[in-house]
Amino acid sequence: MKVKIGVIGAGHLGKIHLKCIQDVAEFELIGFHDSDTERSKEVAAELGVTAFDTVDTLMDLVDALDIVTPTSSHYLLAKAAMSRDKHVFIEKPVTATVQEATDLLELQKQKKLVAQVGHVERFNPAMLSIQHLNIDPKFIEVHRLANFNPRGTDVSVVLDLMIHDLDILLNLVPSKIKRIFANGVCLVSKTPDIGNARIEWENGCVANVTASRMSFKNMRKMRIFQPDAYIGLDFLERSAQIIRMQEGPMPEADQASLNIFELETADGVKTVRIDIPQSQPVNAIQMELACFAESILKRKPPEVGIDAALRALTLAFQISDEIQLNLDKALA
Repeated sequence: MKVKIGVIGAGHLGKIHLKCIQDVAEFELIGFHDSDTERSKEVAAELGVTAFDTVDTLMDLVDALDIVTPTSSHYLLAKAAMSRDKHVFIEKPVTATVQEATDLLELQKQKKLVAQVGHVERFNPAMLSIQHLNIDPKFIEVHRLANFNPRGTDVSVVLDLMIHDLDILLNLVPSKIKRIFANGVCLVSKTPDIGNARIEWENGCVANVTASRMSFKNMRKMRIFQPDAYIGLDFLERSAQIIRMQEGPMPEADQASLNIFELETADGVKTVRIDIPQSQPVNAIQMELACFAESILKRKPPEVGIDAALRALTLAFQISDEIQLNLDKALA
């Protein structure tokens, strides 16, 4: 059995989704709709996929809808699809407002449908390579820097870029948020293009998160510090590094290893071990879509449901509100 799926939106990311869906065996791609007629013709010819004139016509023929449109349209499209008993995949951020996401979550529960949100960094090989670890962060440093691209400026840098990391942080730290400090700058957009947030949890963990879409250099790094290890994640290079420090000198059997060395400290000699876990060469978008298909076929919860997306969105708006408050103070 295959899941009949349609895609709404054939822009840059929508085309990627269409290509990925074609390579997921569990899907039968019925077609797509895009409001730009000329773009629809080009994409249909390039990918050999049927372009539908209306969303309703496409929706009639599918089991699931993949929504890859501007954030402002996510709510109405997802609500229409779920109201007609269609499973939905919604690109991040899930909706334009917290209330919209709350409403969709209630509808999804009522209809008992699968609704997955495209927080694709959960499927990044760097993240997948540390799934086996016991993560107990005390301090986390995050930098997500990108070149300016007008395509994402319908929302602030917090909702465009930082929200990726907020979703991961909320998944890593099992505690309630205690305090948030944030600031940002609007450079070429009406919303902040650079943002920084310090997040403190009740369990004592602290995260310093920076996002910018005005950088000359692309960077997507997360550094996790905990009592027994330092974990470095590079989402751009899709790699991870784990450094552990152990009491006592290096065992004789390890002396030939290039990834193990001794370190003189005030408390005596310690052994440092560097582990670079093997990253699987996966296509993260294709993998998240394949997981969506599996959730539908096996009737199991998705990897990133609306509930998780709602938590990330809520935190993103809390940070955005704090940034706006500080911007208003600076102008007063």
